[in-house]
Amino acid sequence: MLVVKNLYKHFGGIEAVKNLDFQLQEGEILGLVGPNGSGKSTTFNLITGFYPPDKGRILFKGEDITGLQPYRICQKGIGRTFQLIKPLSKMSILQNIMIGAFARTNSVEVARKRAMEQLEMTGLLGKKDLLPGELTYADRKRLELTRALATTPDLLLLDEIAAGLNPAETQEIVRLIEEIKKSGIAMIVVEHVMDFIMSISDRLMVLNQGIKIAEGPSEEVVHDPKVVDAYLGEDYAAGQ
Repeated sequence: MLVVKNLYKHFGGIEAVKNLDFQLQEGEILGLVGPNGSGKSTTFNLITGFYPPDKGRILFKGEDITGLQPYRICQKGIGRTFQLIKPLSKMSILQNIMIGAFARTNSVEVARKRAMEQLEMTGLLGKKDLLPGELTYADRKRLELTRALATTPDLLLLDEIAAGLNPAETQEIVRLIEEIKKSGIAMIVVEHVMDFIMSISDRLMVLNQGIKIAEGPSEEVVHDPKVVDAYLGEDYAAGQ
């Protein structure tokens, strides 16, 4: 579904992403981890068109999408969430989700129907008439996820979707991701909560200083000496 080839991105003298290669299959969940500043969010921004790469190519379902505008990439089937939740504060929850749906339709009726379906799936249907400021932090996280789902993606990029949640709230996100996967949507998930990322991922990819240092089955990657040294530490690896 997604092929990233020889991807580079520099910001002045800083090499944020260096020679990055990876692939993602249909319906697969790839966990993307690494220390702060390792290039995870930059990778998301390159895939979704927020940054143009300095070098390299991004292929989605066989089409070269390198350098396309974000709205074009969204229309082709790549949705995403953001670390910082910024809903439209003066619009209802339903209206916020309809905004996402309008990425793929011009029909108010279709957008409303799609938004209602996604709100029901994520458990926010009963709060559809509230304003975002009336939601709990956990519900605002689900709002961000629901808005991304309303764009009808084939590939969904989740950027720290579990950050700041308590264990019960995190388990609810795990349940939602499992439901999303059943629908055939592929996902790349950036997260620092290792128990969470281990529980949902088919594979892990680890970045450090913009370079891929490991990729493969989760249980193998967390014991890779390079990953232990750069990110996890001996205590975490010993507990696995």
